[in-house]
Amino acid sequence: MFKKILIANRGEIACRVIATAQKMGIQTVAVYSEADKEARHVQLADEAVLIGPAASRESYLVADKIIAAAKATGAQAIHPGYGFLSENAEFSKRCEDEGIAFIGPRHFSIAAMGDKIESKKLAGAAGVNCIPGVNHAIETAEKAVEIAKGIGYPVMIKASAGGGGKGLRVAFNDKEAFEGFTSCRNEARNSFGDDRVFIEKFVEEPRHIEIQVLGDSHGNVIYLNERECSIQRRHQKVIEEAPSPFISDATRKAMGEQAVQLAKAVKYQSAGTVEFVVGKDQSFYFLEMNTRLQVEHPVTEAITGLDLVEMMIRVAAGEKLPIEQKDVQRNGWAIECRINAEDPFRNFLPSTGRLVRFQTPKQTMFQGNTADLFGVRVDTGVQDGGEIPMFYDSMIAKLIVHGKDRNDAIHKMREALNGFVIRGISTNIPFQAALLAHPRFVSGDFNTGFIAEQYSHGFRAEDVPHEDHDFLAALAAFVRRKSRERAAGLSGQLPGYDVQVGQDYAVVELGKAGNNRYVPVHVDEFAGKHGEAQITVNGKIYAIASNSRLNDIRIEGTCNGLPFTAQIERGTLKNPLALQVQHNGTRIEALVMSPRMAELHQLMPYKAPPDLSRFVLSPMPGLLVDVAVSVGQKVQAGERVAVIEAMKMENVLFAAQDGVVKKVVAAKGESLTVDQMIVEFE
Repeated sequence: MFKKILIANRGEIACRVIATAQKMGIQTVAVYSEADKEARHVQLADEAVLIGPAASRESYLVADKIIAAAKATGAQAIHPGYGFLSENAEFSKRCEDEGIAFIGPRHFSIAAMGDKIESKKLAGAAGVNCIPGVNHAIETAEKAVEIAKGIGYPVMIKASAGGGGKGLRVAFNDKEAFEGFTSCRNEARNSFGDDRVFIEKFVEEPRHIEIQVLGDSHGNVIYLNERECSIQRRHQKVIEEAPSPFISDATRKAMGEQAVQLAKAVKYQSAGTVEFVVGKDQSFYFLEMNTRLQVEHPVTEAITGLDLVEMMIRVAAGEKLPIEQKDVQRNGWAIECRINAEDPFRNFLPSTGRLVRFQTPKQTMFQGNTADLFGVRVDTGVQDGGEIPMFYDSMIAKLIVHGKDRNDAIHKMREALNGFVIRGISTNIPFQAALLAHPRFVSGDFNTGFIAEQYSHGFRAEDVPHEDHDFLAALAAFVRRKSRERAAGLSGQLPGYDVQVGQDYAVVELGKAGNNRYVPVHVDEFAGKHGEAQITVNGKIYAIASNSRLNDIRIEGTCNGLPFTAQIERGTLKNPLALQVQHNGTRIEALVMSPRMAELHQLMPYKAPPDLSRFVLSPMPGLLVDVAVSVGQKVQAGERVAVIEAMKMENVLFAAQDGVVKKVVAAKGESLTVDQMIVEFE
């Protein structure tokens, strides 16, 4: 067994590998860029080596620097994680040539499966079901349109070296095929250094289901059941679960056996994933093989009780697989939510900056530990006070739950999301909460088009209806009453001016454009019981008990005898005196005041925000890679104005209305902040 391994990655996956290495008594070496010098993976590892500037093409993607770091520290093996160099056949071979074990498949397996065009040919030869398409690189956008017409729309345009949603577009007509080809090529060239693109038929109403395989250097290959990954947004997975609520045992077996056939055909050694697109009749077609550890591997670990990182390390050290196919378990139900640094209410634009607060829900499952299951686990590479840089992927954590069945897992996930405190940046937690409560998700009736269909207008606060909205008002009144009682207990108050606790309040829920909701609330005495109150809202009684302190963001307790977790904090952007209450994805901002004050508040005039329609502002922090307009130019609504790059994705800004460019304020290559002006119209 290795004594020391180097992790050629960053973020949560680097921390994940370190956890298993420590369990196995293996020393670890972290590598880091200048942007990651304070990162969590650097602190967790036994040693750390600086490998270059923030940009990944100058640090994490430079094989020479990583090999040099391994040699300098005496690391006998390199674990590549996922992304970066994990599926780079040249890097795998280079490690072998340098006498360093690559904790992943052999270079020839990566080469065979890493090219999406060649992999389809190999899969067909191995007896795996394949999807109709053109399996050769396409040279021009015009040719792409011609081929797309021949296959029949819709088609999927994919970069050969793509992954993680980069270099992938779905086209429903000639215009989308032409533009999609150009965008795919550019993204692929920037992300992977390989701009080859091909086209295949897009299966409508498809499910994305993948099979986890595990092979060793002794010719043994097994499959570890499936993962359901159909909840996707723009081809990036949002929620994954294992097993799938859709496929039958017969389909699972057939898919698993085909995945094993393919793995054996390429002499696969290590953990890998064979991805399939599955039709509503349970027909399935090979999509691609990921020759690495997947982001969503924890759900498989939960239902099988196997540590996949440990399996990878043992296989790389030459050991045989410890189990056979008949020993593979399928125990309970696991769900994973990807927690991304993005603002779901601003079209999921990337959100970077400092993590002012980062508190995970209480964990009972941990990385590298498959003995303690049926609980909550958080895989992350960030911590309180850490910085979320704009140079890397937007995923900052993975929240994993394991339940006895699917309903139990959904319930655990909703409660865990309620207790996940992240401040300083925006995250997609409200969106995750909305998805988990959606009737179609709960029933298992969804496909890869689910998010696009259900949230075609984007995601808005109204899309997270709370099953009992008055509970939020009761919670606001409970916290306000608690703070009044504390204030009333302070000594030295002037007679006649002392704080009166009171029983009647009005909760003013602050709405858009001054459309506030006024709710009368009655709070009964605590009757000597600390942290308890009976609150009446619209004729409904909420008996709330909580020992959480007033300065806690996360409040835990019971309401009418049932446990709850919510988040409450003072001060909002709209009003520094307001309370922000968050529960099950719904967030309200509310003022809690006396009935008389509420009457006066209703008389206050509404101050409209300034008109900013003449300006194009940066909706996020990022790099301005292109300004498509110049001073004096006439621009029509919907016309491209600028392109901002953040977290490895290009974001195009369009003109909201017709106009003439008066001033171009920001220059190409400039680093922008949120709401920084780029262009002003006359």
